[in-house]
Amino acid sequence: MSNISADGVPNSAATFSLRDQTPHLAPRTLGEYASDRIADIVGSWRFILIQSGLLGLWLVLNVAGWVQHWDPYPFILLNLVLSFQAAFTAPIIMMAQNRQSDIDRHKAQLDYDVNLRAELDITALHQKLDLLREQDIARLIGLLELLTRERLAGEAAAKP
Repeated sequence: MSNISADGVPNSAATFSLRDQTPHLAPRTLGEYASDRIADIVGSWRFILIQSGLLGLWLVLNVAGWVQHWDPYPFILLNLVLSFQAAFTAPIIMMAQNRQSDIDRHKAQLDYDVNLRAELDITALHQKLDLLREQDIARLIGLLELLTRERLAGEAAAKP
């Protein structure tokens, strides 16, 4: 089956509906949901502030003498924890971005299809207007010729 309808428009444009504009509402897999949710959390100011507070607390507790130092300077355990966080967070964020890219690509294709359909509809309207204008001009020319003949006939009859 062809993807092009009889009038040369892609079928996706010919059968366009508003429900097609919301591909992001399609059911997501558990992995897609998790990556979207984690990217939302990690990409927020709340996360940055909480993480900054925890890092500051970690440093203070391991530098000050109030508690037993579980990670003394140069904070090798902290470095390991942050490395693990970065190693897992970066690919998860990339998965969420890839999913968003797919959604954006789908929306761009829908926009293109709708714009193509609108362009073809406008072209058809222009053709109809041109045809009506040509018909009006032909009708007016016919009336003008008729009036000219009647005037000439009237002038010829008025001359002795």
